[in-house]
Amino acid sequence: MAAPPPLPRSCDTFVALPPAAAGARVVFGKNSDRPAEEVQEVLCLPAAAHPPGAPLQCTYIQVEQVEKTYAVVLSRPAWLWGAEMGANEHGVCIGNEAVWGREEIGDEEALLGMDLVRLGLERADTAEKALTVIVDLLEKYGQGGNCMESHMAFTYHNSFLIADRKEAWVLETSGKYWAAEKVEGGVRNISNQLSITTKIDREHPELREYAKSKGWWDGEKEFDFAATYSYVNTARMTTSRGRYCEGYKLLNKHKGSITSEIMMEILRDKESGINMEGGFMTTGSMVSVLPQDPSLPCIHFFTGTPDPERSVFKPFIFVPNITPLFKTSSPTFGHDDPVKKQPRFQTKPDRRHELYKKHESAAVVMETTKEKGKKMLAQMRKLEKQKISEMESILQNRCLDINQAVNLFSQCVEEELKVSRTSITSLRLALLD
Repeated sequence: MAAPPPLPRSCDTFVALPPAAAGARVVFGKNSDRPAEEVQEVLCLPAAAHPPGAPLQCTYIQVEQVEKTYAVVLSRPAWLWGAEMGANEHGVCIGNEAVWGREEIGDEEALLGMDLVRLGLERADTAEKALTVIVDLLEKYGQGGNCMESHMAFTYHNSFLIADRKEAWVLETSGKYWAAEKVEGGVRNISNQLSITTKIDREHPELREYAKSKGWWDGEKEFDFAATYSYVNTARMTTSRGRYCEGYKLLNKHKGSITSEIMMEILRDKESGINMEGGFMTTGSMVSVLPQDPSLPCIHFFTGTPDPERSVFKPFIFVPNITPLFKTSSPTFGHDDPVKKQPRFQTKPDRRHELYKKHESAAVVMETTKEKGKKMLAQMRKLEKQKISEMESILQNRCLDINQAVNLFSQCVEEELKVSRTSITSLRLALLD
């Protein structure tokens, strides 16, 4: 059998549960690796009621809306409906990855994996319920369509890491077929390969029979999902030099003491390739802290900008009447958006939000003058550490101020913008001298 073609590598999602995570908390993290010029926005959508059976327009197709959707915070490529990663008001977090295998990827437009992320968050109050939402939608509508804002086709199947305060689930798909693994403790990560082997806790009812019909499994040896549905040598997954293995090593290096800061360090790691550079790069990052005590708030950190090494992880907490996240929300183009027209992607509008634009200018400072760049980065890290400390105080002292929480993310964005403006002004003055 011929070897499979080399595939694009992008994205990593991680989770640490007690006892691997410090304290009685679940820590979730994801880097979204996408085309380098793509803008990722952070937005919050409130809970809502909908007419029964109302149509819901996703990126390419319509699905049937449910009567109630939960409040969500999303980090998403600005051109599409779904999201690369996000959380909901009940502490459910989801991230997805591109995966390829033996099953061919169809050309028809259906639900993107990113649409399934958002749908799962909007419709489920636990991780396992989100899994059920996703697989039911997958069965009814299928997955497919171009995953890049371009004439070039970039299509894939999807895997998902879904977490809540108590447990996590890995869901991996191949067309309409899928397998799921429950994670109740320790660490788990997913990257751009199927990784569920023989521990399968839920599966598509025809998963094994389909594999037999294709000649991928003889029906006698132990069923290994990753080995059967892809070209992965599952015996070497955690010892090879691939991204999945590197992420596995980093999680295990910190096992027993994983905090939000440790997860941020992992997402910033460039040597492993997890913080990706080049034509595909890390365009957005997320870290969530999910206390197992339901009386404590879940805290979600988002960058909203490329390269977590040069970005600030800004905290978000679900409370009523959150201030709209205007400065991390991209412009909208309504029916004139080239994504909504046929043929699609004839033009590419400017989707940069205010924070993204300032981040671009700040990157110039860092690359132009090392001294000023280091000073600027130090100020950004100081801001981030201050926010992490404030969030830890909320969890330790049970002292959430609702009036401050409504502005929490927006205020941190303003402070990050201030750091950038000051450094950019300083550089301009220095150049004039």
